[in-house]
Amino acid sequence: MRSLHPLTWWIWSLLTICAVISADSAWLAVSAMAVAAILVWRFAAAAPWAKSFWFSLRIGAFILIIRTIVGVLIGVPIPGTKLATLPIVPLPHWLAGIRIGGVITQERLLSSIHEGLIIVAVISLFGAAVSLTSPHKLLRVTPVAIYEFGVATVIATSALPNMVQSISRIRRARALRGDEKPSWRSIALPLLEDSLSRSLELAAAMDARGFGVNRKRSRYRPITWHGVDSVIVLTSAVVLAVTLVAVR
Repeated sequence: MRSLHPLTWWIWSLLTICAVISADSAWLAVSAMAVAAILVWRFAAAAPWAKSFWFSLRIGAFILIIRTIVGVLIGVPIPGTKLATLPIVPLPHWLAGIRIGGVITQERLLSSIHEGLIIVAVISLFGAAVSLTSPHKLLRVTPVAIYEFGVATVIATSALPNMVQSISRIRRARALRGDEKPSWRSIALPLLEDSLSRSLELAAAMDARGFGVNRKRSRYRPITWHGVDSVIVLTSAVVLAVTLVAVR
């Protein structure tokens, strides 16, 4: 497949996120994550940032578990089918209507899972955009007026892929030393050292290249917008439009 414009997947991701939030549907959220997984599996390049989506799914799964537990244990009671009863922790009078513990209903559990899935979908769709887009190409199409903001954004979006790559490298090094299952404590310090070293190298490279806004840009091998890009963006725009009409 022809290389797509760097903004294509970001526009697709943002429009899909808007559709998921507007619809407030767990089925649409799961469907969007499934489509994102297929796209990443099919089109992601063999690069460090390509693993961002799968890492974002892990983060999303952790958030889903925490959101479900908090939603079940703490919150406003929701009547419905009783599943279990927990001891109630007394709260101050100014927290009337909110309680910790009590009756756990099926509706309360499903509501917590539903809200968690929406959050996971948003995180995973951002991760898909990062996995499918080269940050270097994204910087090349950034307008000159917001170039410095674009550099900061690219560095920020590259942080997650670089961290994933560093963790994988540290785990391989630990495995070669006989530590097949290293703990997070044994990974944290090397990860911090690697991040600081990479930051210093980036600062030195930017300083050597005279970092700053240059109004005169090179047009060598310009990145162009193709028909495939328009099809992808229009498809996501149609999904968003249909969603907005359906929720009215």
